Amino acid sequence: MNIRKLLRLYDQGDRDFEGVDLCGADLRGVLLMGVNLKGANLRGADLTRAFLIKSDLSGAQMNWANLSFVKMNEVKLIETELTRANLSGAFMVKSLLPGAKMSGADLMGANLRGANLWGANLCGSQLERVNLRDANLMGVNFKWANLSEARLMGAMLYGSSLNFANMSRAWLKGVDLGGFNLEGVNFRRAKLTAATLEGANLTGANLTDAQLNRVNLQGADLSGANLERACLEDANLTGAILRRTQLSEANMSGTKLYGVDFSDVRHSVGIESELSDCPKGSAKGDRAFYSAAV
Repeated sequence: MNIRKLLRLYDQGDRDFEGVDLCGADLRGVLLMGVNLKGANLRGADLTRAFLIKSDLSGAQMNWANLSFVKMNEVKLIETELTRANLSGAFMVKSLLPGAKMSGADLMGANLRGANLWGANLCGSQLERVNLRDANLMGVNFKWANLSEARLMGAMLYGSSLNFANMSRAWLKGVDLGGFNLEGVNFRRAKLTAATLEGANLTGANLTDAQLNRVNLQGADLSGANLERACLEDANLTGAILRRTQLSEANMSGTKLYGVDFSDVRHSVGIESELSDCPKGSAKGDRAFYSAAV
């Protein structure tokens, strides 16, 4: 079906275009609201600034499609193929994307607030400044994805994979990442105030300049992690593993440190006098302040 015929049928009230072949079509700025495009072939199509509100594109093939600044709120994209698609600036509030294949996609600045991405594959995707507040991100593959400056407050992340993701300057206040494998994740300057990281694997993670106020890090493995200049005020590090952890200039005012072994912690001279008073396997009293400014 050619584009002219599709738009004519749409103007006549037709909304069922299931399985239509529009591979490489120029659909910039088109108005196709509430249409059925399930299983459609839209590979490489240009839908820049198109209006697809409340449409159904489940199972559609949209590899390499240009969907920049598209309006797709409350759209169904269940198991849709969006590998390498351009979704930068897309408006996708409350859309349904369970099982969507989006590896390598560009979602920079996209708004997916309240969207359902359960089980989606976003491995290696560009998600800088994306809005994922209150989104369902359970089981999502974020490995190697760039989530710098992303907003994830209120998001459900249970079962998601974040290994080696870039979450620098991301907004993660109050997020539950307890028990997660966060090996090698870049949390530089991330806002993690009151987040739960209990039992998390943070080996080799970059937490320099991170806001970790009131964070729960009980039993977390911070081996080889870098927490230089991190703010850990009133954080709970009870039983945390700090082998080869870098704590230079970290602010640990009011931090709970029961059962923490500082014998192999890497720190600057300014913190050394404080740590020397802490018996191995314990903390100085029940709370401590470590500010290693030199």
